[in-house]
Amino acid sequence: MSPCPICSKPAEADYRPFCSKRCADVDLQRWLTGGYVIPGLEGETDDASEPGGENTD
Repeated sequence: MSPCPICSKPAEADYRPFCSKRCADVDLQRWLTGGYVIPGLEGETDDASEPGGENTD
């Protein structure tokens, strides 16, 4: 099994790919607070209400 992506300890089957609930919660918190960002094109937006976006109302 690969190491935990948060602390590098061996991963546990119950929390895979993490070693514990704590590390899984740390990862979730990073996603929820914007700590992780999926790259996109500069100025790209998903919001259809933006100027130039298609409004489906």
